Amino acid sequence: MTTHTAFVPVTGPTAWTGAELATRKDWIHYLDEAEIAELEAAGRRFVTENPDLRTVTRDDYPLPVCSPALERWIADMDGGRGFVLVRGLRTDLYSDALSGAIFFLVGLHIGTPMPQNQLGNLLDHVVATSGRTLDDPEALPSRVRSKLEFHSDSSDVVGLMCLRGAARGGESRLISAAALYNRVLELRPDLAPLMFEDWHWDWYKQDHDAPASTYVSPMISVVDGVFSLYAGGSIILSAQDYLETPRLTDPQLELLSLITEITEDDALPLDMEFQPGDMQWLLNYAALHSRREYDDHPSIQRRRHLLRLWLRRHDPRPITQPFGKPVSSDDAPLKPGGSFHIADAVIPEETWGL
Repeated sequence: MTTHTAFVPVTGPTAWTGAELATRKDWIHYLDEAEIAELEAAGRRFVTENPDLRTVTRDDYPLPVCSPALERWIADMDGGRGFVLVRGLRTDLYSDALSGAIFFLVGLHIGTPMPQNQLGNLLDHVVATSGRTLDDPEALPSRVRSKLEFHSDSSDVVGLMCLRGAARGGESRLISAAALYNRVLELRPDLAPLMFEDWHWDWYKQDHDAPASTYVSPMISVVDGVFSLYAGGSIILSAQDYLETPRLTDPQLELLSLITEITEDDALPLDMEFQPGDMQWLLNYAALHSRREYDDHPSIQRRRHLLRLWLRRHDPRPITQPFGKPVSSDDAPLKPGGSFHIADAVIPEETWGL
């Protein structure tokens, strides 16, 4: 591998803007009847056979009809826009277990599911289980209705499936990592080199079982010509709460402020309103994601509820090491109580976030 830090704009399909994509629909894959039929049949078999989510593999549930589409989605993530929205599943006719089974099966064909907490759960939930906001330092971002800043998750790919949408708001927002870097380079070329340097990120506030208060990673990796970005200003700033963390310099603070300003430019992000059954697959290195604030329906049965998968790609991306957030749940002893069968895994833990 060759690593370099040439401070030049990133070109190609990965450097899109929301204003451009909003006029097109080629980032949406509309499932055809044959694809839907195959996914429904495989999902029903999955629910009936009830395999252990930790040991089931893609070979156990082949998807030959969907295979060409899956190859295109992966190519779009790895070398194109960095994401795809898949639409057309008839989840209004399914149980949550069947919806979750289809989602998990598609994920198996894209990558290997990763634990998302110290219980070892492979399927997690984005659903408001409390009235807290992110002003509360104990609030869990996935369990509140607050607006989220643009950030990267702890995996190669993050998948979201909409079971039910919000009463108002909650739009998913994506921004091209390449377009973000290009704008920094355009506006403040003196600050761009800082993105290739190491930063301290808050580990404890993301994971109370983390082995250290912080971890270290650059924002940008360029290896063998492959551009990747990892970002999330709030966890850089909160890392300053620990006395052992080096203090941010004035130029670093300027860069964080500039990144926030850039993400608030309406021309760069792409907003999408999830419909029930939608699946969004996103390469964390190619695009950042966020969410608008939302209101839920009064009935708890109708509240906004997304399923989430974190995946490792079957073909690893060339990136500098270390890069991004270490996942402590890979090596740390697991706590008892994980849900490893689909009927249980699609039910959120209501006490989380309280």
